[in-house]
Amino acid sequence: MTRRETAMKNFKKGYNCSQSIMLAFMDLLPVTGEDEATLMKLASAFGGGMGRLREVCGSVTGMFMVAGMLYGYDGPETGTPKAELYAKIQELAKEFEKNHGSIICREMLGLNVKHDISTPEARTDEYYRKRPCAEIIGDAAEILDRFISEHDPAST
Repeated sequence: MTRRETAMKNFKKGYNCSQSIMLAFMDLLPVTGEDEATLMKLASAFGGGMGRLREVCGSVTGMFMVAGMLYGYDGPETGTPKAELYAKIQELAKEFEKNHGSIICREMLGLNVKHDISTPEARTDEYYRKRPCAEIIGDAAEILDRFISEHDPAST
């Protein structure tokens, strides 16, 4: 199964968009079982464009979190390490925007509400038919997979 398929399957199991991406790449991350639960809790806040605020798409924040785990720094950096990571993040965002025109959840979903109600919609067959989220998540996983292959071919 490809990472795209895995991410989409994760979403259809009920994970949010950000968690779906994180889970699809968990095997590449320097984490243990306990760390996985912590990362899932961290990613849980970013579904629905950050807690259903409909801001930055959760699949995009998932890509950014994975990139941070793989290429990030862990100190109070102000120079090269920060700039190099930010360049990678901007490259991922640009690639995603090429496919979807935006990294903003509400814009991709055609919503005019900026801050949505906090209660998520039930994950029914109708929900999956009307929302392109699974495909968007799949695209994000594909972009990230390709990005990792280009930047660190040994890791994929």
